[in-house]
Amino acid sequence: MKLYLPIWHRSNGEIVSCAEKVKVMRENIEELQQVIQDAYEDALLMDVDSAQIKSFLITMIENLENPYKDSNV
Repeated sequence: MKLYLPIWHRSNGEIVSCAEKVKVMRENIEELQQVIQDAYEDALLMDVDSAQIKSFLITMIENLENPYKDSNV
C-alpha cells in the first residue's frame, strides 16, 4: 500500500518546512506503517477477527498522550 503523506503543520497552523523534520516524519511513518502491517498480518494468521484488530489499533492511536502538552516543544 502506498501511503501519501500530508503536508505537516505546526500547532499554530504554519507548515513544517524544515527538510530534516519532514524527512524524520516520513521515515517514522513508513516504519510505523510496516510495524502495524506486520502486527495486523500476524493477527490474521492467528485467526483474530480483522475488524477487531483494526478497531484495537485505532483505539491505541486515539489514546496516545501528548507528553509535551505543557511545554513549547
